[in-house]
Amino acid sequence: MYYIYRMFKAYKYRIYPTKEQSELINKHIGSCRFIYNLALEVKNYAYATQRKNITCFDLIGQLPELKTQCAWLNDVDSQALQQSVINLDKAFTQFFKGHASFPKFKNKHTTQSFRNPHGGKVEIKQGKLYQPKFKQGISIVIDKEFKGKIKSTTISRTPTGKYFVSLLVDTEIDQPKKKAIKENTSIGIDLGVKSFIVTSEGVKVDNPKHLQKSLSHLKYLSRQHSKKKKDSSNRKKSQLRLSLQHEKIANQRKDFLHKLSTNLVKNHDTLCFETLQIENMLKNHKLAQAIQSSGWGIFVEMCKYKAEWYGKNVLQIPTFQPSTKICSKCGHTNHSLTLADRKWLCPICNTLHDRDVNAAINIKNYSLKNCGGVHRKKPVELPTLVGALKQEYCNLILQ
Repeated sequence: MYYIYRMFKAYKYRIYPTKEQSELINKHIGSCRFIYNLALEVKNYAYATQRKNITCFDLIGQLPELKTQCAWLNDVDSQALQQSVINLDKAFTQFFKGHASFPKFKNKHTTQSFRNPHGGKVEIKQGKLYQPKFKQGISIVIDKEFKGKIKSTTISRTPTGKYFVSLLVDTEIDQPKKKAIKENTSIGIDLGVKSFIVTSEGVKVDNPKHLQKSLSHLKYLSRQHSKKKKDSSNRKKSQLRLSLQHEKIANQRKDFLHKLSTNLVKNHDTLCFETLQIENMLKNHKLAQAIQSSGWGIFVEMCKYKAEWYGKNVLQIPTFQPSTKICSKCGHTNHSLTLADRKWLCPICNTLHDRDVNAAINIKNYSLKNCGGVHRKKPVELPTLVGALKQEYCNLILQ
């Protein structure tokens, strides 16, 4: 049984701008980064000196005056500049909720992007993407058709110089009715370093370890890059080679995670995971690199949103539930179990357990079982974007 379900869905496509369009895209990216950093400096300065918060709307209202001081900002879509301030406000919201670290200044050496929030002015026709400031149209390759209304676009540039556009589409999908949670159609999944996943059915999927396999080549490229003279053409070429290798590893990892998550969601009605505190696990410096390169968090998120598409379920047990040390047969807890013990014999029921398979079974079993008046003060003159532009503390931003 299916029902119509409205949702926002993102589609990412490769675009091929001309030289002039590339320069305009880069100008948009640089301007949005400038506004973000300037707004962050103003908010930090206001709080440090006056213990005051400057709202998102106050900063957006100052942009027209800032354009009189920085005429080159007039070449950029005004909505994209406003979106940079909104993004900063969202970053602070995530920080105060405890979901992210304190907002940092953006640099030009990572993946750069700018967002166009008015999707109503965006069109795609005859292999061209049309949006404000790009009236000539940017060549785009549509490898997967979409249906629905475009709500916003985000154009990004990778460190290797490739350009992409992400379309946020308000679409209707035929979503199947949510599957019932049953034991025979559920699967427990234990995430690991050696085996990327071990299931309650005893299936083990090896970790491809894309980073570890390319580590020696990455070190070689990094050494070659460090030997090049700064600002020379050879250094730029070596930087490109290094970025291409990192991009290759990231694409390999993403491809593996997509294929595995899709396979699991399609073949099982309920996926059961353990809630992992990855940030705490990274404090183990011997395993930090292996854990970070595995992409456990991305994998679980992929399973969650794909489960929504197919009407499936994703369950997660609490972090400190001792899934590994409990015998899945009789419930005995083996407190003496160490990380080096890959197999262990239960002293109560004499069952020989594979450590990871036993953990996956326990994850599945636990998941299925439990699842006035305001005093008005005299207004204080707060810092402004234009004022910040004239201060010495902004010199670093403008460089």
